[in-house]
Amino acid sequence: MKNIDKKSLENAYLLFETGDINKIEIGTTKGLQQLHKYLFNCLYNFSGKIRTLNISKGGFRFATALYLTEILIKVEQMPENTFEEIIGKYVEMNIAHPFMEGNGRTMRIWLDMILKNRLQKLVNWQFVDKTLYLQAMERSPINDLELKTLLAANLTGDINNREIIFKGIEQSYYYEGYERE
Repeated sequence: MKNIDKKSLENAYLLFETGDINKIEIGTTKGLQQLHKYLFNCLYNFSGKIRTLNISKGGFRFATALYLTEILIKVEQMPENTFEEIIGKYVEMNIAHPFMEGNGRTMRIWLDMILKNRLQKLVNWQFVDKTLYLQAMERSPINDLELKTLLAANLTGDINNREIIFKGIEQSYYYEGYERE
């Protein structure tokens, strides 16, 4: 794992260890920016800042930077009362991809914060298969049922379990191509 990634992983652990996670706004763009800044502060000069350039991955173009502010306002206004609504909001935020780097790792924590706050649940990421998850995310802009099914099967009510949270953070880095040590 590169030093920059080790540092952001350490920051992710600190977010929970220090209780700073409780200072983050839940379900908002500002909260997502706060998370991103916490994870990547001192690593990227753009930590916590909404991107101003267009980006793509694997042939998929994320939301155009020109309209990103308006898109993020719409995503933020989406309801988050049910599991289905929360996953819908997560999918739309993923399509927006508001940062130049670190979107997935930041958004998975953001998603768990919403689930914990609204439903007293979180995803037990250690049991979510990497390939199935990435395929479901890739197809989610067209149909998010596959993603909903995958994540629903791995929900837990054990929302304060340190091991589940930390294993989830490690899995999140694994999804992004970082090897487990």
